Amino acid sequence: MREVPPSAPTLLGMDSSHDSTPPTPDELLAGEAADHTPGGNDPHAWLEDVEGAEALAWVGERNAHTAATLEVGPGFAATREAIREVLDSPDKIPQVTRRGEWLYNFWVDAEHPRGLWRRTTPESYRTDSPEWQVVIDVDALNEAEGEDWVWHGARVLRPDYRLALVELSHGGSDADVTREFDLATFEFVSPDDGGFYRAEAKGELVWIDADTVFVATDFGPGALTDSGYPRTVRRWRRGTPIEDAELVYEGLTTDLYISASHDHTPGFERDFVARAIEFYAAEEYVLRDDGSLELIDVPTSAEIGVHREWLTIELREDWAPVAGGPTYPAGSLLATVLDDFLAGDRAVTVLFTPTATTSLAGGTWTRHHLVVTVLDDVKHRPEVLTPPVPAVGGVPWRKSELAGVSPMGTIAVGAVDSVESDDLWLVTTDFLTPSTLSLATAGGVAEPEVLKASPSFFDAEGLEITQHFATSDDGTRVPYFQVGPSVPGPGPAPTLLYGYGGFEISLTPSYSGALGRSWLSQGGTYVLANIRGGGEYGPSWHQAALKEKRHRAYEDFEAVARDLVARGVTDAAHLGIQGGSNGGLLTGNMYVRSPELFGAVVIQVPLLDMARYSRLLAGASWMAEYGDPEDPAQWEYIRGLSPYHLLDEVAEYPPVLLTTSTRDDRVHPGHARKFTAKLLAAGKDVTYYENVEGGHGGAADNAQASHMTALVYEFFAGRLGLGSPGA
Repeated sequence: MREVPPSAPTLLGMDSSHDSTPPTPDELLAGEAADHTPGGNDPHAWLEDVEGAEALAWVGERNAHTAATLEVGPGFAATREAIREVLDSPDKIPQVTRRGEWLYNFWVDAEHPRGLWRRTTPESYRTDSPEWQVVIDVDALNEAEGEDWVWHGARVLRPDYRLALVELSHGGSDADVTREFDLATFEFVSPDDGGFYRAEAKGELVWIDADTVFVATDFGPGALTDSGYPRTVRRWRRGTPIEDAELVYEGLTTDLYISASHDHTPGFERDFVARAIEFYAAEEYVLRDDGSLELIDVPTSAEIGVHREWLTIELREDWAPVAGGPTYPAGSLLATVLDDFLAGDRAVTVLFTPTATTSLAGGTWTRHHLVVTVLDDVKHRPEVLTPPVPAVGGVPWRKSELAGVSPMGTIAVGAVDSVESDDLWLVTTDFLTPSTLSLATAGGVAEPEVLKASPSFFDAEGLEITQHFATSDDGTRVPYFQVGPSVPGPGPAPTLLYGYGGFEISLTPSYSGALGRSWLSQGGTYVLANIRGGGEYGPSWHQAALKEKRHRAYEDFEAVARDLVARGVTDAAHLGIQGGSNGGLLTGNMYVRSPELFGAVVIQVPLLDMARYSRLLAGASWMAEYGDPEDPAQWEYIRGLSPYHLLDEVAEYPPVLLTTSTRDDRVHPGHARKFTAKLLAAGKDVTYYENVEGGHGGAADNAQASHMTALVYEFFAGRLGLGSPGA
């Protein structure tokens, strides 16, 4: 499966009241309506100046207002500390990645708010108290360097596992730096001593060998795409200036992202170049030794994977590899031999075909097996697929179950070492069951070995999980999960409805100590909506809410809200909704489309001004999802999903809380700022909080995360009648 580049964006309806031919954003420049371009007629455009003195003063005033209202409630401090206790718990599972003989973990707790990159042995990890060796203490590094680093990850070079490329960002932004680190001396390798170093930008360094990397970064004017990501990828050799790195591939400014990778598998060493044309379209090439590129000729919408001899192809659209031959439906997973495919052979094996209720959630290769996870009505079911030996395209693969795994709740499967081993990390969880980490073996018969289990952070006695289906406006069956009291109380339950509905991302049940302590254990009900735009039923479920069909996602969400009321779970006055990023656009639209359905709304790190979104930060990269507001025909429907434009200053709206981050360099904080300012000017009940760090995740450490999460629960508790969750 094709992965989104490390610093590429993941955000993780028509309105009958507007004219049939609304003005384009540029046409608004000449009209009385706000043009939403800095310096134009939009009275709030100045709030797009992210770090401007006037804008930050406004942010400070709004944060002070929030502190004087939400933070002085009787339970805010208790809620914040209860959440912080969960996040900092020494008993949570230390998730690990195997690199050679070591298991690496990144750990955050109260004493190490920015975290420790550390390692231990597999034998020690099995004990109750593993002996950890600290590799990098980010807090100590910040103190020594006078920085505000946030950990972004590390790439360790095979097969010696001595060198690492460490990625650090300022305050949690997507832009980061890359620094070489020596795992034998536990020291950064200085650029003065030949160490690899990439200055702050959206981009990456990728190992080829100990003295060579692929570099994708900002090389100066013209080096970035319209979305703000690298337009070139180069081969950089140790001891030479980065400016002299050899050009490997140059994309167009209209492309999304250009990157390259190296396969270190012994006997299958090779290089690849990826040209992401837009969010759901890419070209993948094999980079030959002479510098030539050979296209892997699959549909640009397909996601590919390469493991040893094998090429897997996951389809987003119907495809017939040979004219007049079989057509494979969108959502299918196919396999063939890579070298044969490049030579023109189109014999493929069908590994998965979707049905009305099933989709492919993901896959992971071990040394000898491909383990796929199937979603069946949003419930996980892992399957083990074993290719034939020798590798031949078009020959059936053997299918088996993963021993000892029950298809209940949420199951996450990942290879321990896809080059050396058939072992798997297996994580199981649901809303009421803390996560358990086990070690399983693909193709084996033994039960998984339980390695670690998270503690319970709240009393789940008397709570239950149920799944229901609402009917959307066009008759579509929309699933949702509900968790709350098994015996309902006498009146409508304070209920929190969460949704996302975009970018083919599936929402599945998971355990949250913060949710349990702050909401469920206080008598609240929580609902997770699996609306169109997500990936719960494969590409067709996502594509059903793309661009001009986006209103289907909003109709689905409204259908779930109405179904909760019809079933007697809650009523409008006690129903709150929450969403972030694309989900913030969702709840922003709910706020302006159907305010009568909700008692409170939370909008986090959102898109809201859809006339401006493609001009702000990474916004251009999402036009495959929403459309191009510069195109008059597309602007006609985009305006119908732009809360900033649909806001009616004389209409009645429920109380709303907006949150964002100054350091968010993915979704511009101006969206939340301007919408808040517009609401304030109209005299609406609006609360706003902007964290100064955190990037698109909203928080740079557990203290910030617990504070922002407590604001949300305190807001809902007061508006929906739960009483203070911390009381």
